[in-house]
Formats: sequence, structure tokens, C-alpha cells
Amino acid sequence: MLGGWEIVLILAVVLILFGAKKLPELAKGLGTGIKEFKKATREVTDEISSAMDEPPPPPRRLPSNNTAASESQQSTVSQSSPDSKA
Repeated sequence: MLGGWEIVLILAVVLILFGAKKLPELAKGLGTGIKEFKKATREVTDEISSAMDEPPPPPRRLPSNNTAASESQQSTVSQSSPDSKA
């Protein structure tokens, strides 16, 4: 990883590039960003774990072919009834 001198060198370059007045603002923004990232990560993890704890919903049953066939026969019978005059 990084040794002590590498960190000092990086901090010196950052100080030169941004100046002493901007460093607290950068640190505050970085801290806020890290806090928001951790919060979002925690929320996603909690939601996933709660979703896994819930039982799955019961499967939906599809209507059988016999029911669909009888409904189509009833609709054709009602459409061609002798009482209706066109």
C-alpha cells in the first residue's frame, strides 16, 4: 500500500493544487459523500434481507382450458340468440 512519505507527498500536491482555503470544503464534501454512500448501501442491504425473510406469494392459478372454452361457447350462443333482431 502507501507508505508514510507517499501520503505526505500526495497531501503536499493537493495543498498546492487547491490551496489551504479549499481543503476544508473538499474534506466536508468528501465526508458527506461517504456518509450518503454508506447510508444508501445500508438501505439496500436492509431491503434485500427483509425481502428474503418474507415468504413468497402464493402462485396464481390460471383458468383451465375447459372454463375458457365454455365461456366462449356461452358468448357465441348469446350473440346468435333468435330474440335479437338486427
